[in-house]
Amino acid sequence: MVRIRLRRVGRKHRPIYRVVVADSRSPRDGAFIEIIGHYNPLTDPATVAINEEKALKWLRDGAQPTDTVSSLLRRLGIMDRFKQGSQAKTNS
Repeated sequence: MVRIRLRRVGRKHRPIYRVVVADSRSPRDGAFIEIIGHYNPLTDPATVAINEEKALKWLRDGAQPTDTVSSLLRRLGIMDRFKQGSQAKTNS
């Protein structure tokens, strides 16, 4: 299964996360398929930058976001656009 999840980078006690698409069997900081954004929880407010086109492509292809990534996508409105697109297909 392909998942959209966080990959930790940064120094000790200064985490920064990349939002990546990876196989669910690979370790947290292991192999990944593609980087689609980044998340910095230490800034005020937290910085989130995710490439919307790439995220929607992977969601349409069946990638499952983790809970944290799902909340980040919801905050940016990407999950709403994904749900609108999937509802349009079922109504057609």
